Amino acid sequence: MTALDQIKADIAGNDVILYMKGTKEMPQCGFSSRVAGVLNYLGVTYKDVNVLADAEVRQGIKDYSDWPTIPQLYVKGDFVGGCDIVTEMMLSGELDKLFDDKGITYDKGRADQIRAANA
Repeated sequence: MTALDQIKADIAGNDVILYMKGTKEMPQCGFSSRVAGVLNYLGVTYKDVNVLADAEVRQGIKDYSDWPTIPQLYVKGDFVGGCDIVTEMMLSGELDKLFDDKGITYDKGRADQIRAANA
């Protein structure tokens, strides 16, 4: 199986998947840490893929999405964005709407806490 085949299978097989540097337990860059931190705090169940463990996956996800940076968040097969986009969506409430629309379970109270802390 090629890296691209694995990427396609992982995105199709997971409701929420984050391509990141490091793991959700131990992110290895600040941008990956921020997105994983949001998902972890909200209690979202997601698969993490450490792009540092495989150079082909690291380049493959960039080619797949036509997006040059990592992290990359996918929800129900759709590319959401990277750190800045996820952060903006979190603060505006758009991430809540996306999760609600896609049937993703998350802690709404904690989402409100993040927004209140950043108001």
